[in-house]
Amino acid sequence: MEKTKIRQMLNKVPEVTIYFWLIKILCTTVGETAADFLNEKMHFGLSGTSLVTSILLVVVLFFQFRSTRYRPSIYWLSVVLISVVGTLITDNLTDGLGVPLVTTTLVFAAMLMLTFAAWFMVEKTLSVHSISTTRREGFYWLTILFTFALGTAAGDLIAEKLGLGYLTAVALFGGLIVAVTIAHFAVKWLLGAQHKHQSTNAVLAFWMAYILSRPLGASIGDFLSQKRVDGGLQFGTTKTSALFLALILGLVVFLSVTKKDEIPLEPLKPALGDANIR
Repeated sequence: MEKTKIRQMLNKVPEVTIYFWLIKILCTTVGETAADFLNEKMHFGLSGTSLVTSILLVVVLFFQFRSTRYRPSIYWLSVVLISVVGTLITDNLTDGLGVPLVTTTLVFAAMLMLTFAAWFMVEKTLSVHSISTTRREGFYWLTILFTFALGTAAGDLIAEKLGLGYLTAVALFGGLIVAVTIAHFAVKWLLGAQHKHQSTNAVLAFWMAYILSRPLGASIGDFLSQKRVDGGLQFGTTKTSALFLALILGLVVFLSVTKKDEIPLEPLKPALGDANIR
């Protein structure tokens, strides 16, 4: 019975398809613009916005952890909220406490690497196809939180602190994602030709693209919403957030109906100490 329950939890995250990346980038953009909208337009302030969104995130993650399978609505709402919270963590440190963006970028990069190390040390895998226990799901969401905090800091560092501008940041991070994708398929072809195992290549490429997609989405959000004098298109945070939320909702409804992103079952790889798994 225990083994059956664990296998059913493999469906709690989506398959990595083009839909996954589209919604992920839309979520990261909303994370940037929605945080600014609540903070500035709604006058919640950094503290108020952080409190409200953190409470909402805890509530939604409660239902995400309680679910026994992947549910697009709960999963992607969790991603949207964790994107906002990750943005606010960086904003509180830089704007509220005056911590330099270089420092926050390096600190969150280190925390992300430590999380990956702890995850792999305990579970022996970083594959999103094996999020099959509560512990693995905990590592998964903690990793995502740090990718959003790091991405916000890195995006702001490139676009604002170094003065390269939002459009340049979009081109830079987009180009890096393209480079990772090309390298992934090149290595995949090489390993396939030599009949070698490729899982490490796929996992590494996924997480590199996932990390880079955060500053890409944040830079897109800033480019669309910020004033022209600051290098943006001045659409505003309200219009940008509403547009991207509508796109996310449409895609999530589509996936809920078609089930095109349901992840296939993968045999459970026992973690160290999981004596109850055979």
